[in-house]
Amino acid sequence: MQNFKYHFLSILVTALVAASFISTAKLSGVINAFSLTLLRLSISVIVLLPVILMKKHRITLTKKVLAKGFVMGLFFAVFFICMFKALETTTPLNTATLYTLVPFLTAIFSVFVFKESMSFKLLLIYLIGALGTCWVVVRGSLEVLIGMSINQGDYLFFLGCISMVCFSISMKLFNRYESSVVVVFCTLFGGAVWMLFALIIFEQPLGWFAIDINLSLHMLYLAVFATLISTFLIHKVTIKLGPTRVMAYIYLSPVFVAAFMWLFEGKSIPINVYPGMALSIIATLILQTTNKETSKT
Repeated sequence: MQNFKYHFLSILVTALVAASFISTAKLSGVINAFSLTLLRLSISVIVLLPVILMKKHRITLTKKVLAKGFVMGLFFAVFFICMFKALETTTPLNTATLYTLVPFLTAIFSVFVFKESMSFKLLLIYLIGALGTCWVVVRGSLEVLIGMSINQGDYLFFLGCISMVCFSISMKLFNRYESSVVVVFCTLFGGAVWMLFALIIFEQPLGWFAIDINLSLHMLYLAVFATLISTFLIHKVTIKLGPTRVMAYIYLSPVFVAAFMWLFEGKSIPINVYPGMALSIIATLILQTTNKETSKT
């Protein structure tokens, strides 16, 4: 497979984001979600700021890229806002299932934006990948799947999924050979600003003092690894492989989550989940070998 390094980095990003679900669960409910996300993005910006200030040309480039960063940051922030607001009226199970639509939606958007083709074979593979991921999410229980009901929160999170697709598409669409460090900084800074506006609009307090030392370690993981490093890697691999192939790795997220829950919390993986994990892995591998995007660099 060509570009093996970038595929490996894409898998690494998927693993980093999957592991973040454990830290997010620890922090959930401590303070409001808007404030948590603002803190997460702010820490990322602060960590990256010295790297920007070290080079004069990065400062100059930041001024030129900032406008695009605010657009990408808006998509980034809208996804989190929709997710947090959706969870007020829906369940994590519903949102996790809806999130499996992101790879397919990315492929559809790429057809119109980048003039890519979508064959019936690819459509079938995307559906198989979504089926496998849903299988893992509902733990192989048909009763759980049938018992799911669509509500207002689900429609809101679907909007968030579209925003995540736009975030991925915009990374390649706005690419003008700029430094990934600068682009990521502008994106995170823009996202933090938009999240600050959301915090003010929804009249939510900061409440950062409620985070103790143990929880601060989880926050640092979210800010540095699951946000800063993962966004940097996403930008690199999206430019090289294209958004469709990168987003296809989302199908592996439940596999990684299940593995991390087993490793770090000792929760066993039910046998009836294995077929879904196998479908997700197979669909991802097929997508990477059949959907050969050409990167416009």
